[in-house]
Amino acid sequence: MPPEGAGAQPRRLLTPGQCAELTGVFVRHRYEVDAVVEAVGERAHAALGRNATVPARLALTGRDDPLATLTRLWLLQDTVGRADLDRALPGLVPVLADAGIVAADGSGVRALVDLRPYASDDGDTGHDAWIASDLTPGLDTRVTPMRPDFVLGVSSASSSLAQLTVRRPVDRALDLGTGCGVQSLHLARHARTVVATDLNPRALVLARLTADLNGLDVDLRHGDLYAPVAGEQFDLVVTNPPYVLSPPTGERLTYREGTRTSDGLVEAVVRQGVEHLAAGGVLEVLANWAHVRGQDWRDRVAGWVPDGLDLHVVEREVLDPYAYVELWLADAGLTGARDYAERYAAWCAYFDDLGIEGVGMGWVVARRPAAGGTAHRTLEEWPYAVEQPVAPALAHELDVVERWRDRGADEVLGTAWRLAPDVAEETVGEPGAADPSSIVLRQQRGLRRAVALGTAEAGVLGACDGDLPLGTLVDTVAGLLDVDGDDLARELVERVRTLAVDGVLLEAGPPGDVGGAVGGSSER
Repeated sequence: MPPEGAGAQPRRLLTPGQCAELTGVFVRHRYEVDAVVEAVGERAHAALGRNATVPARLALTGRDDPLATLTRLWLLQDTVGRADLDRALPGLVPVLADAGIVAADGSGVRALVDLRPYASDDGDTGHDAWIASDLTPGLDTRVTPMRPDFVLGVSSASSSLAQLTVRRPVDRALDLGTGCGVQSLHLARHARTVVATDLNPRALVLARLTADLNGLDVDLRHGDLYAPVAGEQFDLVVTNPPYVLSPPTGERLTYREGTRTSDGLVEAVVRQGVEHLAAGGVLEVLANWAHVRGQDWRDRVAGWVPDGLDLHVVEREVLDPYAYVELWLADAGLTGARDYAERYAAWCAYFDDLGIEGVGMGWVVARRPAAGGTAHRTLEEWPYAVEQPVAPALAHELDVVERWRDRGADEVLGTAWRLAPDVAEETVGEPGAADPSSIVLRQQRGLRRAVALGTAEAGVLGACDGDLPLGTLVDTVAGLLDVDGDDLARELVERVRTLAVDGVLLEAGPPGDVGGAVGGSSER
């Protein structure tokens, strides 16, 4: 698979007609996620997700039907009999061999490129899909170092980005660092035009195959970061960039590591990305960032985005340097390698020289306000379970921020609010006590926020049922509790703004208005 020249369109391994014929056979034999799970069983399928093939191989013992053959060839990476594969893919084996997708010899046929069924839990792919990538390394704990231009298939990171991405009709979307093309597959369902870029020429070849297998029109371009789209603007930019903070020496894996120091590549992705946003455009980045000695990570990351843009950064996890190094050495298939300890020590020295005391993992969402106004900015640590996909909650947040931008306290107090249907009130207190010692409003959906309240706040918010304006409820509760109504109103205005953005409070109105049902459909 020779590399393509800079700016060249990636070559096709298969023609669109051949891809249509191949996926037609896949459909006929039910080479799709649900059927594979049914064939091997849920627990064996989960083991495949951990790179363990033995349970699935045992489940397929004695089966020579086409679904079993295709599963063995690509998901288990077994060598399959030529006759069996000819029955599964009549007339297509020579085509796949000529394209370098399989290798056929006297002992049978083995896969050189991974073609596997794909389904997401955000429901936006529209139908069964297939993804082309390099073969999964390290099956059954084998030490399998990866080639530098390795093209990763669907991973937990790419799934997280898909669940994070706001799914709304847009005119132009950019998939930066497309890899195997899975994000473009999603974007094509709600964007009129999808542009996908990658520095790795091999990635573009396989992303082209993914697009053709699924009958999608994606504008694929070769180049570093935003160079292929210089001067262009987009309504949505999504990226799972090579964010691993690795030493600059030694061989690098293009799909996960850039050439910049520390988190410089993620910084460039964010800084340059917001410049390519059209009015109202959104940038969503799955990222790692450094916790540097003597600095607050929030200040560092906030500095990547101009003050006039909305920003929501969520740190989902922090790893200490040792845990981080171990994670990515294992990901590269280097656990047990002869130079493992040497690589480990070099990475630790690199972090120590830079003053990196930990690495944050999470997401960055930035938006260029459609009509200007005061930006809404939140940078937070949120390591707790969230509902997946989380995109509906983020879409709700973007809507409320835009709707309430620069609206005054009088409008907040003059609005009738209601608690979202998924919000429950929890109280804790000593048995027999007149008042609870703790009152908490807890979301069951979205980011599953928990909000601690004082007695007066709880009294007002607990009465928010959409019938009376907030100001009336404040006056009533202030009178009952003998507290200053003006002070309570001032406290509640900003609290209500925040709760509205978080989806805890909704404007009164029929379901489906801004702040209607928030959240997705499946658990983390």
